[in-house]
Amino acid sequence: MPAHSIQALLDAVHSNHDDSKLARSIDSARIPRHIAIIMDGNGRWAAARSLPRVAGHKAGVAAVRAAVETCAQLGVEVLTLYAFSLENWKRPRAEVETLWQLLRVYLRLELDELTRNNVRFGAIGRLTLLPAMVQRELQTVIQKTRGNTGLQLNLAINYGGRAEIVDAVNALRGRGGEITEQALSAEMYTAGQPDPDLLIRTSGELRISNFLLWQIAYAELYVTDTLWPDFSRAELLRAVLEYQKRDRRFGGLGEAERMPSAGAKR
Repeated sequence: MPAHSIQALLDAVHSNHDDSKLARSIDSARIPRHIAIIMDGNGRWAAARSLPRVAGHKAGVAAVRAAVETCAQLGVEVLTLYAFSLENWKRPRAEVETLWQLLRVYLRLELDELTRNNVRFGAIGRLTLLPAMVQRELQTVIQKTRGNTGLQLNLAINYGGRAEIVDAVNALRGRGGEITEQALSAEMYTAGQPDPDLLIRTSGELRISNFLLWQIAYAELYVTDTLWPDFSRAELLRAVLEYQKRDRRFGGLGEAERMPSAGAKR
């Protein structure tokens, strides 16, 4: 991982003692290439403050900004955020329409910040089923950040993991291709990107919630009780530090087991 990535983070946190201490503990050689986050807890955050659910969604925007900025500074290659599932259409109509309004505002306000951080924006899901005005806003930001070369930010919107697999199979069958793991991977919404190394879920729920089912086969899972609006840069750094303590196996021997024992002949 390029040394300047960690330095960018250190420069950003130098005035915050706690964040700076966490940042200095990060091993720059073991940064996850792809972090995926299930952003959960907006409603509970609002309820705890006797506020409408929409207030939680608005408060969650700051957490999105912090996650994107921190991942860009760390040198993470891909960040995928679960924003709206296929099942979320079942929520009250007023709440869903407010979510679309918030998304449009976010995209307009954050475009300059995405460019400043060299972030390339993308969206994954059944996007053609979104309201036309939302599709237009998404495409505008996708086009305007296409030339950026840093963090790839994926917004999973109108997304479902099972639906993604169905779409991939149908695309492959439509071309008469043989169904293999490699062929299906090439048809996933995230084709060409590394699979997630770290999957974070906020709010303490122990569920995958139909998110990136194909891609997270060997991802390390990290669950925090923190509600999404309270998920700060420090929380993300703690998740990365926990990831760096794990001995990743991928179905085989762990790293420690592959290392020769002390005194053994090499």
